[in-house]
Amino acid sequence: MLKLTKKADYGLISLKHLALRGRERTASAKEMAETYRIPLPVLSKVLQKLVRDGFLVSEQGTNGGYRLSRDPSTITTLEVIRAIDGPIILTTCFTTSGECELSNQCTVREPLRKVHEGILRLLDSITIGDLSFDEKPSHELGAIDGIAPLHVLAS
Repeated sequence: MLKLTKKADYGLISLKHLALRGRERTASAKEMAETYRIPLPVLSKVLQKLVRDGFLVSEQGTNGGYRLSRDPSTITTLEVIRAIDGPIILTTCFTTSGECELSNQCTVREPLRKVHEGILRLLDSITIGDLSFDEKPSHELGAIDGIAPLHVLAS
């Protein structure tokens, strides 16, 4: 089953929260943890990772906290998920070795490759800015190669 980790969920939630505040306003880890009932130690590690990978800026001081380092319309869900979880792998066919004991006679490798690529394209087409708008009808987000939009996949 293809499933994002809690850390990836927390990263996306945090980036959306900060996008809704605007790029110049900060939010503390504590504020976000309390707002979304996320364990503060886990959220702090996710936020630190997002700072290291250039998605966030950490500001010290009384009005300190985290803020987006880039426009939310330029941050894709795919790059955030990859930064936190690593590569998205549907099956072992799509790892660096790409081989298994069934590779020579496998009849689903190519169809699964298309599904895998469709998922990656979909995630790459949805930005934090997109997530920051109110729920859009699925036809506005669009399906790619028959794959449902992200908010349908996340249900």
